[in-house]
Amino acid sequence: MIRNRATERLALAATLVAVFSELHPGFDQWFQRPRDAACKGLYGKHLVDSNGTPLSPGNTTGPALTASQLGRRSVARHVASYTAGQLAGAIVVTRALGYRVPLRALLAGAVINAGTHAVIDRREPLLWLARKAGKEGYVEHCTAARVDKDGAVTAELSGPGTALMELDQALHRAIGVGAALVTTWVATRSGGRR
Repeated sequence: MIRNRATERLALAATLVAVFSELHPGFDQWFQRPRDAACKGLYGKHLVDSNGTPLSPGNTTGPALTASQLGRRSVARHVASYTAGQLAGAIVVTRALGYRVPLRALLAGAVINAGTHAVIDRREPLLWLARKAGKEGYVEHCTAARVDKDGAVTAELSGPGTALMELDQALHRAIGVGAALVTTWVATRSGGRR
């Protein structure tokens, strides 16, 4: 058992920062469903199909949702798998190192990561924050050219290769540090660990 509380806290915080940061790309990219990645930023009252394609009035052959409903469902699915992966990773790594983090501490960090992840990935809040931080020029300048199946080229504001994606990733990782510190504080405060 670690007797020096400061050493224990530093070790746990460093471990959790490493786990949250290094697992982040895997669960944010590799384990995210492509459809969720494409649809999680959708907004609007217009009807869309399950792929986010707008439906014309009267053309609802399959299930139809509003764009906002599909966006919320897509981000919820993504955040659920992301959070499960981060929790599992934190448990596996800390237990492999002989440390048992209380569930309430893990959940405190998970709530921070999950809640902020959902807000950031809906895109509009991230764009608002970028504007407030004076990053509009960066976001508008660093877009990505996308070519559709018919050869039409469009500029995309978000997604791989864009400034918004870089801001998204930087913000998720910075918040991960805060989540690791909260998890550590809850785990190591008086009576926190059993």
